[in-house]
Amino acid sequence: MMKAFKKKKLILKLMITGLCVAGFLLLLSGTWIYLKAALAKILLASAWEQTVSGSNEVKPWPWADTFPVARLYVPRLNVDEIVLSGANGPTLAFGPGHVMHTERPGGEGNCVIVGHRDTNFRFLKSIKKGDDIVIRDRGGIDFHYTVSRMEIVDKNDVWVTSQCFKDSLTLITCYPFDDILPGPGRYVVWAKETR
Repeated sequence: MMKAFKKKKLILKLMITGLCVAGFLLLLSGTWIYLKAALAKILLASAWEQTVSGSNEVKPWPWADTFPVARLYVPRLNVDEIVLSGANGPTLAFGPGHVMHTERPGGEGNCVIVGHRDTNFRFLKSIKKGDDIVIRDRGGIDFHYTVSRMEIVDKNDVWVTSQCFKDSLTLITCYPFDDILPGPGRYVVWAKETR
């Protein structure tokens, strides 16, 4: 009888120890994501400073497949985001991305920048017609835009990246804002350059 009790007690201790270790590992895993994000912000800021100082295509870390191309400011909402080259998944995990085939900021066509609705482009939920948006290019030149309209479109509507829009900036994120799963729509913000 005593032997069976000791065996159950040992099993219970092992189970509690196992649960504690598993809980610690989960906590560490969750914390790691935030630490990695904070470190990425520091490395992106450093890469941006080197870019503005005249370096070309400075990767924030050696294995990165992207580099800073602009900085996006929305003064009313205290937004300050480093815009990265490209609009693929790994790039958007660290910041908004400039869609490659579209105009660069300050160009004559349509500069398109995309971002995640739950991180870097969460602010689009609060943007209003008439808001100022400033895009600083790699040369340190500021281009000013004024929000002219917002619209919800289907995720397959690629016409929003069209270059027929002149002197414009288009910001795109998934919609609806509060969904957990990828949304069927896209929230599009159009802004016109105010030279």
